[in-house]
Amino acid sequence: MEIALVAEYQRLQHDPAARLPLAYMRLRRAIRNVIENGEVQVGHALPSERDLARALTLSRVTVRKAIGGLVEDGLLTQRHGAGTFVSERIVKPLSRMTSFTEDLRARGLNPRSEFFERAIGEVTPEESMAMNLSPGTQVVRLHRLRYAGDEPLAIERSAVPLSLLPDPNLVEDSLYEALDKLGNRPLRALQRLRAVVLGPAQTRLLRLSAGSAGLSIERRSFLDDGRIVEFTCSWYRGDIYDFVAELQSD
Repeated sequence: MEIALVAEYQRLQHDPAARLPLAYMRLRRAIRNVIENGEVQVGHALPSERDLARALTLSRVTVRKAIGGLVEDGLLTQRHGAGTFVSERIVKPLSRMTSFTEDLRARGLNPRSEFFERAIGEVTPEESMAMNLSPGTQVVRLHRLRYAGDEPLAIERSAVPLSLLPDPNLVEDSLYEALDKLGNRPLRALQRLRAVVLGPAQTRLLRLSAGSAGLSIERRSFLDDGRIVEFTCSWYRGDIYDFVAELQSD
């Protein structure tokens, strides 16, 4: 990995289009690029801070800052006494509002969806209460199985007001990308997470054994004017996903 990383760092250093004047930002981008390009695999170790600093003629403080940002993003994980590794589990920081597709792409994985439903219908009582919509309002409904390559990771059910997403077929894979093109990407969200035992249908879709544990996540996301743009209920595999929140004292 060290050779590929040094080459990518030097390429960014001399590429005016990269526009990364600070060394730690260039190194962070270089590490991300070699992972996304498949030049280093999940679970592999990074060279030590000392070796990277020597190979790139950087200070260890700069190297540590670059790596720290990628650990926070969940792309890398640090094991005390062992080193820094490309994350095997998918670590989702709760402090950042990103989509499933964006999370996987950032880790060099290939996100895709298998749709069970992509339709327009009248809001249900549950959706009406969750999204503060009047009875009879039309919504787009998406029910799908989310994959990383060929590995199923999550089941999702989403509802979006038809006024904000006029055609369910606009969602090819990422709901947020479709909303962004329409100028309706949410800016904040409220999430509720619960540990659950997945049901028979869920474990079958996620290729898990009966009685496997999972995470149930309910998300309501908002536009800047306060309107709810999305109500999504998801069930994630508990053996792959870690959701991480940063806590600070007053």
